[in-house]
Amino acid sequence: MRSMRPAELAARLQTDYTATLIDVREPWEWDVCRVPGAIFIPMGELPARAQELNKQVETVVICHHDVRSFYAARYLETLGFDDVVNLSGGIAAWADEVDPTMPRY
Repeated sequence: MRSMRPAELAARLQTDYTATLIDVREPWEWDVCRVPGAIFIPMGELPARAQELNKQVETVVICHHDVRSFYAARYLETLGFDDVVNLSGGIAAWADEVDPTMPRY
């Protein structure tokens, strides 16, 4: 598993970069703010919904500060996902580095 800072992800998203962005936070957190283009799969639903994801595409996992996403990314690796990235600092760091207007909690 690799890590990526939000500023790097934002820069890549401005190109033809293709990755699946998975947000594993809780519904109330998703309602507060989100990274554009992310797919919402709460961590507790990941085992039942992992088959919805393409193992052949880079998968970036997002949470609030990067703890849940770290564990979710490790879990995806056990399922055979080879190219998994943990968003370092999570959505909180995204607000700091990319979008200072994003609501915080």
